[in-house]
Amino acid sequence: MQVLFDSPDSLLAGFMSGNEPGRLIIVTGPSGSGKTRWCQALDEKANSLGIHVCGLVSPAVYKGGIKIGIDLFDLQSGARRPLAVRRRKTDGNQNTDGWHFNQESLDWGNTILARSKTCQLFILDELGPLEFNRGIGLINGFGMLARRQYHLACVVVRNSLLEAGLALWPWGEVLHIHTEYRSEPSA
Repeated sequence: MQVLFDSPDSLLAGFMSGNEPGRLIIVTGPSGSGKTRWCQALDEKANSLGIHVCGLVSPAVYKGGIKIGIDLFDLQSGARRPLAVRRRKTDGNQNTDGWHFNQESLDWGNTILARSKTCQLFILDELGPLEFNRGIGLINGFGMLARRQYHLACVVVRNSLLEAGLALWPWGEVLHIHTEYRSEPSA
């Protein structure tokens, strides 16, 4: 199902009008389209409205305009840890084609997700190949979404895994992000 909004403002306007608890938005789009930035804008807007937000986002780390890493950011505490760096070798199970993931940061993220029992707005950026294809990574996110102990949840799922996400969460609504939320690389 497609959603009838495209901005954090329009989504939260519906949130404030009393939608049913347990609503799930699956945020998807091409690589670099701004899915993370959209989640960050949603968090910022929700905080300005006094909405209790929990979850994780994974902003890119740039150096000289080149994406060199990915961080993991806890929306509730503001704590940030390095999540992934460009892969240089193929050791370990926590790798994808281009990235080597930090197991300590994944464990930290899973602890945060396990403690996120109930909140008004839950944001998770992202559940990807580690979680869907290998059963590792931020797997506690699956449990949080399945429990539906949130008023509204937004989870980022890349286009190639969208069908698998909809199979797990048939109640989910799909929001396709294009280029209007593309973030600018920071130095």
